[in-house]
Amino acid sequence: MESKKEFFLECYKLGIIKFGRFTLKSGIESPFYVDLRPLASDPKILKKLANYLLEMLPLDNFDIICGVPYAALPMATAMSLQSYIPLIIKRKEAKAYGTKKLIEGIYEKGQNCLLVEDVITSGKSLVETIDEVENESIKVSDIVVVLDREQGGKEKLEEKGYKVHSLFNISEVVEILREVNYIDDDEVARIQDFVNGNQVVFEEKKRLSYEQKLEVAEHSFAKKILEIAIEKKSNLIASADFITTKELLDFADFVGPHIVALKTHIDILNDFDADETILSLKDLATKHNFLLMEDRKFADIGNTQELQFSYGTYKISNWADLVTSHVIGGSKSLDCFINVGVVAILGMSSEGTLTDSHYREEALKVIENHPSIIGCVAQNEVPENILLFTPGVNLGETGDDKGQQYNSPEHVIKNYGTDFIIVGRGIYKSEEPEQEALRYKNEGWKAYLETL
Repeated sequence: MESKKEFFLECYKLGIIKFGRFTLKSGIESPFYVDLRPLASDPKILKKLANYLLEMLPLDNFDIICGVPYAALPMATAMSLQSYIPLIIKRKEAKAYGTKKLIEGIYEKGQNCLLVEDVITSGKSLVETIDEVENESIKVSDIVVVLDREQGGKEKLEEKGYKVHSLFNISEVVEILREVNYIDDDEVARIQDFVNGNQVVFEEKKRLSYEQKLEVAEHSFAKKILEIAIEKKSNLIASADFITTKELLDFADFVGPHIVALKTHIDILNDFDADETILSLKDLATKHNFLLMEDRKFADIGNTQELQFSYGTYKISNWADLVTSHVIGGSKSLDCFINVGVVAILGMSSEGTLTDSHYREEALKVIENHPSIIGCVAQNEVPENILLFTPGVNLGETGDDKGQQYNSPEHVIKNYGTDFIIVGRGIYKSEEPEQEALRYKNEGWKAYLETL
């Protein structure tokens, strides 16, 4: 059976590594240059490569495979053909016509994706690909690369919680080439010196602190929620999906000390009473210093939304500090929201949601420009001037039987830049909601501090 060393030497004959003086994209002069694209021109070698990569992996963990464009695309395709794991394709950039998709293929929200890359240096292209794949609510846990240049990228990704499997590293292949006298000891030393002296891990942009966001916030309720976050050292919003007033008020009192806002669905109460429910709720919000966020998810023309907001049984305008609203009705439909902060729905955490990349692109234009909007609900990164509220956060579960997809506080804060985590069943379904609220508060705040 062919050894891994023999396989590499077979690949090497295709000219995949060159030695000399090469200026890299970063501007650094390197004594070697790696280009694995010739492997795709030899079907026999490409098939062998796919098998070698597949042998390294726990294949039961993956639902789909995706190659980082462009060099890894034929590798990922070969792996898909050999393993029968479906392939999806990520574009370098979305088309300006047609579906305008970045991710092409058949997939479902919540599936686990294996990423395939040819060479890893800083890991920057992988991080960008991960962000775009996870924007489609596809999970990434493992990455497989053919060659690690050992310049810091693998370690950076592993710090972020991803498992990186590499078939070869540069030290290994240089030693193989020295053993067969393709390069001499001086060349080996020069390459090792270069690798050791050029750890080119890219500098990630630090997130803005709550204090920095407070300085530039314009809306009064954006300022208020940031002030509460700073004072209470919390970024936790608790969902209160109860059907009786007593349950709602008891829960608000339990978790109140640990949250910045209580998210309600006031229309599911069986015994709503303006005095008993709302006045008591407002008293608790004052007592524990949190905002009331009515998750109404308005989605109609402006006139109808104004009536729903200000009239009827619940008179939301009289007591809510924040409301959620879709932007599908366009910017003008949001003008009815006065003296309240609007948290717009950019994306949803349920399986099969229709809030795709094109919808998000258009919705962001409204979100960034409407004066009543303080932020948005999403499970992907947004511009820093928008407060990001992320639902579907749970420390113990990955999803439910109704299509809900969950992520940990650490994952959404570190990978999406989330400002406020929204936790529902993880708290209100627990036996000790107050203790669970404190746990989520601490985990969320710890993750936030680690991103500064």
